[in-house]
Amino acid sequence: MGKANRPLIARIGERLRSAFDPVIASSSLVANDPVLDVRDFAWTAGLRDDWAAIRDEAVRVALPAGALPGGATIEHSLERCPRTAAVVARIPGLHSASFSILAPGTHIPERRGATKRLITCHLGLIVPRDGDVRMRVHDRTVRWAEGETLVFDDTYRHEVWNDTHGTRVVLLIQFERPLRNPGKWIADLVLRVARRSA
Repeated sequence: MGKANRPLIARIGERLRSAFDPVIASSSLVANDPVLDVRDFAWTAGLRDDWAAIRDEAVRVALPAGALPGGATIEHSLERCPRTAAVVARIPGLHSASFSILAPGTHIPERRGATKRLITCHLGLIVPRDGDVRMRVHDRTVRWAEGETLVFDDTYRHEVWNDTHGTRVVLLIQFERPLRNPGKWIADLVLRVARRSA
């Protein structure tokens, strides 16, 4: 779909992002790189420590027949995922968490996240080894590993491939970028508007 054919709200959102993202980036208390250093987010160690228990809950909740192919939101599965719920509850600025499932042979075309206010973290839970499962974030290609975390800025263009015969499962977390003002004021406003919009 060409830019002229995109919905008006999408075109306005793109212009606003172009104006606000540089301010948010200049106020960031962490790097603005496509892929970030997990050591800048101490809480990711808790994810790695509990990854096996989180994986077991994901297998029980997200992989049975009839589970949604895109994943199962933890918010709707709290009682069935007590360890996962306890671990993600300790994440500063938690925005959302879900199990992300990528079926064999899947390619997710290039896309961009909505706001630089949010950073994405993946915890590898099930990573097939009979081929290549990878993600390109801007000019970096990264691969998941079971029990390891990957932190990235999804406002950079990114795409995903699962060139294996297995299903890839990660715990997908979005959390608020640590910011100073004025970027924090602007980012909070953008996030409030985004939450109210379709």
